[in-house]
Amino acid sequence: MPELPEVEVVRSGLAEHTTGARFGKVEVLHPRANRGQEFPLAGLLQDAVIKCWCRRGKFLWAELADGQALYVHLGMSGQMLVGKPGQVQSKHLRIRAELEVPTRIVDDGSAGPGVVKRELAFVDQRTFGRWLVCEFSGEHPDLPEPAAHIAPDPFSPDFDAVAAARALRKRRSAVKSVLLNQEIISGIGNIYADEALWAARIHPARPANKLLQREAVALVEAARDVMARALEAGGTSFDALYVNVNGGSGYFERSLNAYGQTGKPCRRCGNEITRIVINKRSCHFCAVCQ
Repeated sequence: MPELPEVEVVRSGLAEHTTGARFGKVEVLHPRANRGQEFPLAGLLQDAVIKCWCRRGKFLWAELADGQALYVHLGMSGQMLVGKPGQVQSKHLRIRAELEVPTRIVDDGSAGPGVVKRELAFVDQRTFGRWLVCEFSGEHPDLPEPAAHIAPDPFSPDFDAVAAARALRKRRSAVKSVLLNQEIISGIGNIYADEALWAARIHPARPANKLLQREAVALVEAARDVMARALEAGGTSFDALYVNVNGGSGYFERSLNAYGQTGKPCRRCGNEITRIVINKRSCHFCAVCQ
């Protein structure tokens, strides 16, 4: 599943190419891609204008000019692709939306107001993702209802690393499992949890409540650092399932120290990277220096 860096790459691409765009015709090509919607998506989005694209953790949404949100969950394999109408041809295309995107350059090259036709395509091989037009939360007015329970991520303005570390230490579960809990710290998935634990030299099976506060703070800071570096590299792509809005891949997999490195020497001490399973999730770590 795309984690914070991958979702942020998608958000920034959507913001660059579709801010201010007006929706035209919308086609839902697979019902699961709009599950939970009471009324047809085409009618809800017709003439809606994208005010801005926002993100918290792995959760993505467009704030619409009418005060609603277009919530987008990428699931395991969702892709948001922007291109010319009809450009995306995939058997996994789930939603196709026509857009009129404002531009300052019209066809003859002169400066002035105008629009270009674009298409926003939602491709989702495993059909775990979805689009949902929804209201913003009454309790958290800056968050759409489906994301209202999500904790701040390490890049949020209101994120408090010390408070997040304390929250981690209140749990008795393995620290790897606690890092994946989006209600404690959002945005961290399997890849960056393994990388943060490696960087902080913490064994993934260690109970979170056995961490010292300084260790927990170091872990939180390590998570932010590794995701910041991943973001600079465009995210992590192991296959064609994660791409940016132009269909390009990220390159952070070349810098991974633990995740997916089973049997390879630890870059810190030379011992083999080990794989174990904690709460049905794979964990990759060095048994000597973590």
